[in-house]
Amino acid sequence: MNAHNPHLAATPCIDSDHPEVVAFASTHAQGSNDRERAVALYLGVRDGLRYDPYRIDLSEHGMRASTALALGSGWCVPKAVALAAVARAAGIPARLGFADVRNHLSTERLRRTMQTDVFAWHGYTELWIDGGWRKATPAFNLSLCEKFGLLPLEFDGVQDSLYHPFDRAGQRHMEYVAERGSFDDLPLGEITATFAAIYPGLLAASAATPGDFAADAAREAGGASA
Repeated sequence: MNAHNPHLAATPCIDSDHPEVVAFASTHAQGSNDRERAVALYLGVRDGLRYDPYRIDLSEHGMRASTALALGSGWCVPKAVALAAVARAAGIPARLGFADVRNHLSTERLRRTMQTDVFAWHGYTELWIDGGWRKATPAFNLSLCEKFGLLPLEFDGVQDSLYHPFDRAGQRHMEYVAERGSFDDLPLGEITATFAAIYPGLLAASAATPGDFAADAAREAGGASA
């Protein structure tokens, strides 16, 4: 790995040199070229880590890729960080991208806590494949999409994979309302400041009563609990 390339270097949160990250990359980065290996890593993170926005820990430890892999879960930003880290560990240049979105995958409890339908700093990963940056969003695992009646978000290493514009019934589901740009490392200070300003109750609720997001999602969708 070229430590002088910021898109391959380990950072405090994109800890691509951590043994757990290296092991995950070694297991999942299967394929004959970077595109195939990137797709395999995407699927490994998307479905191997459960999406859980009820547990938000904005400490450096809480936002590390290795922490998300150890927990087997994370919300959109730690999952994007995890994909960036395992890609770097596999020798695939990676960085983070962020945007604010409306009509995000949610539950009544999350909407009540956030007091808004706009999710700031929604995270995705940008991977350098075949001479260009490809955007991949590994947030929503397959089983959760099935509970919500969403089509799983696929990534082929060629086209950008950013959001679920419609659910299975054809209803509008997600809309990007503001781009925040691309980053070589996690802008944790900026994310923390934004969350403190617009989601004052979110972190307290996460720490007090984590709950079970997948079970709430299934119940509200009329399905079986996770």
